[in-house]
Amino acid sequence: MQQKITNITSKVLLVDDEPSILSSLGQSIELAGFKVISCSSAKQALEILSAQWEGVIVSDISMPDMDGLKFMTRVSQVDVGIPMILMTGHGDISMAVAAIQQGAYDFLEKPFAPDKLIEVIRRASEKRALSLENQRLREELQTQTALGPRIIGNSPEIIQLRRIIQSVADAPTDILIQAETGTGKDLLARYIHEHSNRREYKFVAINCGAVPENLIESELFGHERGAFTDAKARRIGKFEYADHGTVFLDEIESMPLVLQVKLLRVIEERSIERLGSNESIKLNLRIVAATKVDLKTLVERGLFREDLYYRLNVVKIEIPPLRRRKDDIPLLFQHFSIIASTQYGRDVQELSPARMAALMRHDWPGNIRELRNIAERNVLLGEEGAFGFDDNLISQEPGALNLAEQVGQFEKLLIHNELAKCGGSIRDTQKSLDLPRKTLYDKMKKYGLDKSDYKP
Repeated sequence: MQQKITNITSKVLLVDDEPSILSSLGQSIELAGFKVISCSSAKQALEILSAQWEGVIVSDISMPDMDGLKFMTRVSQVDVGIPMILMTGHGDISMAVAAIQQGAYDFLEKPFAPDKLIEVIRRASEKRALSLENQRLREELQTQTALGPRIIGNSPEIIQLRRIIQSVADAPTDILIQAETGTGKDLLARYIHEHSNRREYKFVAINCGAVPENLIESELFGHERGAFTDAKARRIGKFEYADHGTVFLDEIESMPLVLQVKLLRVIEERSIERLGSNESIKLNLRIVAATKVDLKTLVERGLFREDLYYRLNVVKIEIPPLRRRKDDIPLLFQHFSIIASTQYGRDVQELSPARMAALMRHDWPGNIRELRNIAERNVLLGEEGAFGFDDNLISQEPGALNLAEQVGQFEKLLIHNELAKCGGSIRDTQKSLDLPRKTLYDKMKKYGLDKSDYKP
């Protein structure tokens, strides 16, 4: 009996122009525990692939339109790390050698035993898993060591957020950020700028809800001397000042409708005219807009221009609220505590497991901003003073967690606290908790804890 796998790369893309082969091989591979995606042509298979595709490819060589060797070349252009296993009923030694030289993971000549194919797939799957994990670790290392804003957290939502940003950071496209108040929309906009090819140029932030309506046009586009009563000298607007860089328009939903027309022109033509001037000034800009509301709803109510909405909504990034990423709370709390201790010249105040459990149960209507305030108060006033500000954080009961969930949460908090106390040292942490090294590593992996996040 075949042993089923639980590997994250348990997908197999099976490509063959013969339906009978697709059916018989597909059944054998599925019985081994893999998820099979069958395609009758290389062209169809290419539409499925991406650089982050978690799987391996099993493909025939002799196919119409695009044979297996050409298909392999196209796959390598998507991601050279995707393992390809090639099959043929007409192969010879020279073809096998050519396939391996061009990057094939393995070569099987028909007919072959299904068990042999399954074993090759299993090895290729393990290689792909290792490749993706190494890639993830490299991305994480770059994120954690880069200067400027950081996106803290290891929850699935935050990992996906970092991947999206990596994909679009250098793309010449504007971005719309939608998120609740307090989630860090401004920080994310700065992060995008700092990780893009515009990082050497200016990042200019404008809160559309904070600038008076009668001044916002001059603020954005600038004006010439004499353009209006108080225009005693030429003024460069924010768009022109940010040329080659990034303009961040926060609370874009607050922009007056009459000004939305001019913003649409900036986005479409990449040019502005100062107030009182007929001269068009060409600009090279990325615009990152942010909103805390659903712009589509505002469009339906006639409060936001539909054409502007669709121009801004080419790439939309949503920041998850803190209540959907509670596993990141201990790491975020530690991060904000370290910042506050440096700012105020105080020692980091360790939080008791009971208080941390209260943070994990809280719904966080104020999101990251609310958590940061509590971390700062904890540094300044200590635990009793910090939690005395909010009755909700004192009185909350454990709620619907069962015993196993409460024990797991408590265990995670204990390990988190010791890692923080020991500066990420595995040796000191295992000694403090009296745990074997392997057991500690297993539990850290189980709870998504990384020692590098705790290094001073």
